[in-house]
Amino acid sequence: MAADNEKRPDKVLHYWLKISAAKSPLFIYVIIFFVIFLLIYALSIMSHPSPLLFGLRSHQTPIEVQTLEEDCESDQDPLVPPRNIPREERIAWFKTQLPKLDILKPSNSSETFHFRVLSFLNQGCSTLFHMIWLTPAKSFGKREFLTMETLFKVNPQACLVILSSAMDSRRGYKILKPLLDRRFKVLAITPDLPFLVKRTPAQAWLEEIKSGTKDPGSIPLSQNLSNLIRLAMLYKYGGVYMDTDLIVLKDFSVFRNAIGAQSVDSVTKKWNRLNSAIMIFDIRHPILLEFLKEFASTFDGNRWGHNGPYLVSRVIERLERKSKYNVTILPPKTFYPVDWLRIGKLFRKPQNEAESKWMEDRLLELLYTGETYAVHLWNKMSKKLVIEEGSVMARLLTRRCVLCDNTTNT
Repeated sequence: MAADNEKRPDKVLHYWLKISAAKSPLFIYVIIFFVIFLLIYALSIMSHPSPLLFGLRSHQTPIEVQTLEEDCESDQDPLVPPRNIPREERIAWFKTQLPKLDILKPSNSSETFHFRVLSFLNQGCSTLFHMIWLTPAKSFGKREFLTMETLFKVNPQACLVILSSAMDSRRGYKILKPLLDRRFKVLAITPDLPFLVKRTPAQAWLEEIKSGTKDPGSIPLSQNLSNLIRLAMLYKYGGVYMDTDLIVLKDFSVFRNAIGAQSVDSVTKKWNRLNSAIMIFDIRHPILLEFLKEFASTFDGNRWGHNGPYLVSRVIERLERKSKYNVTILPPKTFYPVDWLRIGKLFRKPQNEAESKWMEDRLLELLYTGETYAVHLWNKMSKKLVIEEGSVMARLLTRRCVLCDNTTNT
């Protein structure tokens, strides 16, 4: 489906200004304040050229955003509950962890989050991408960096927002600096979850979680917060959400309001499971509101995938025939050409002539003749695999890398 310029990322700022004007008679005063703020900010930049807005093409070390130093990152995650404890004990444990959970709290100023995002997008973006990283920055490795490389190789004028308090730091800046030095547009920003879910069906869910009366479940809450943040970011800003374990092969701008099927029924050929590792939606698309409603009303922190891929599958199965939602379901080969059980084959070099022929045919299909736009790597299954020299993965990355720093050692 052809992309529509009406919803390009460089229109997001105009969208927010338009709806703000419609809602408030004081809007003119907000605009005046905004202009004054920009003038003061410009003067401060001229006097003290420190990159206050981390990610805006800066080449200098940013002002520290986090209060903790980079070498004080804790390996103990307050979002991971003790194993095999009853529900009542887990809720009691979670209450003790609430003071540590900064991700559930608003930032010092929600307007700061919104302003940073809009200012970043106002640089001019061919496509807006979102990623989420809720673990320490030191665990953001070469594989995750390669995902960004392939994204910018295919979309050099794209804007990438990484929602992560850990990456919104000195350590995160050092990780992203090679891309910033090459003038790619990357913003690492601490997510403001209360702002993102404000005036959405998920707001009540967040308040209940913050009260300490709701069971977060046995699955680490970070997984489900990631599911929520991606939906809320797409609803507020639109664009493309993508996981950090992907190889981007082609430009996504040909798609609009689309989500990929992970598998199809062998008889009917109809999809039987969708996946939320890549989602492409306009700002305020109505299906996103339905996703947020489903998250809040059916949340279950004890069942893997219930609040993620199974959620989008449930909602779209229920609503896809209603014309107002207008969602395109892409076939598995678009983003999931290799299933999680067979992903290891892409990492191994060919051992004989038959395997070499299979690899050449696979490369030709993935890169040129086929309809694959990205390859999901199923990180849980592939994270410990070495990319062998001469493998499909090694050769794909050779053609889609930006820095190309010895990908076979990744």
